Amino acid sequence: MEGTQMPQQLVETFTKDIEDSDVQFSDYKQYLSPALSKATDLVAESGKGMYLTDVNGKRYIDWVQGIAVNALGHAHPRVVQAAQEQIAKLITASFNVVNYPTTLKLAERIAQVTPGDLNSMLFANGGAEATDAAIKLARVVTGRPAVIAFKGSFHGRTIGATSITASNSFYRKGVEPLMGGVYFAPYPSKDLCPEGYDAKHRASWCLSEIEKLFKYCVSPDEVACIYAEPLQGEGGYVVPDPSFLQGLRQMCTEHGIMLVFDEIQSGYGRTGKMFASMHSQVVPDIMTVGKAIAGGFPMSAVISSEEHMSQWRPGMHGGTFGGNPVAGAAGLAVLDEFEEHHIVDHAAQLGDYFKSKLLELQQKYSFIADVRGQGMMLAIEFGSKGSKNGSDLFAEVSAKALDAGLLLLGCGADHDAIRFAAPLNSTTEEIDEGLDVFDGVLALL
Repeated sequence: MEGTQMPQQLVETFTKDIEDSDVQFSDYKQYLSPALSKATDLVAESGKGMYLTDVNGKRYIDWVQGIAVNALGHAHPRVVQAAQEQIAKLITASFNVVNYPTTLKLAERIAQVTPGDLNSMLFANGGAEATDAAIKLARVVTGRPAVIAFKGSFHGRTIGATSITASNSFYRKGVEPLMGGVYFAPYPSKDLCPEGYDAKHRASWCLSEIEKLFKYCVSPDEVACIYAEPLQGEGGYVVPDPSFLQGLRQMCTEHGIMLVFDEIQSGYGRTGKMFASMHSQVVPDIMTVGKAIAGGFPMSAVISSEEHMSQWRPGMHGGTFGGNPVAGAAGLAVLDEFEEHHIVDHAAQLGDYFKSKLLELQQKYSFIADVRGQGMMLAIEFGSKGSKNGSDLFAEVSAKALDAGLLLLGCGADHDAIRFAAPLNSTTEEIDEGLDVFDGVLALL
């Protein structure tokens, strides 16, 4: 701008951009605990829809989306506007002390889309916090101590949530003893069941293993809850046969056990139904939700019936930030968008398209051992290629994909699978764009 003076606002923006471009993770690593592992060294500066942009201006196709948090993509205009309007009014006064219109309305709106009589909820901040609360509620309602969870499960990293997590022994390393009274049964995935069993036989076998727990390890009248993911997430995006969840429901009803479904990752349309359990037409006694419910703001909830919740007396649980009004406003915007644009139906149709394209890649590349998932909750598992095993291939693919501008995340105990968490409102053109990059990366192996 020779001969003119740049406006101060532009100077500040320009200077900030220069400063941001100099931000490198390595320069700040010393200030952060290594306990929080980093999948990449990427320093993200902005996001819009399917895309994430780093501080150097490089744009990435983001198929992680905050680990299935941004169901509508980054910075959805409706969510942004709702949050901005609420921030200008009130950020927090603690839901323990006062009520907020946004959070009250969100509770009513969520109750309208949950199955059965799951219409009473307690808001929290994240999945692990909801897990701990659900365990407490189950114990209060039943007066029993024990919990049955599943191998391959992931429910969070607090002490309670870690105690019922078994997707990887590393999460439990160095923190024993954990919460007592926890028993693990196999989930009906191929690697946890006898070889050669189909999905229905795996479901039946896993149910029989729970009966063995009742016989040899813990009496059913000591079990407060059976805690399960209706579609296993961190454990590898494993879809059980409907008879498995139906069998759990029957078992819990017979023995007076609370059935708890963790819908934190699988809920809110991710599987092509509002909640994954709807594929099996099974209604749990308690359900936990989170991730996608507030459009990127930290929010989760424990949901049960009024009858069960009424046994949780005032003061028996709570938290400073749970039910935040800004998260509540964002959550209402998410549900408005879901309803107006039929996001759940779109996710089901788009998921079929996405999966068909992944199956085509499996035909093209023999080292893709499996394609699985439901709706837009999809994964591929790598086999072996020459001297490289599945985990080697995952590490190489994820690194090459990042270089090519595609952000991916793994799953599975063997670190040999990639999960895809693209926005539910993506177009087929956007899916094709990402798959073109992914195909190009696979061709380099």
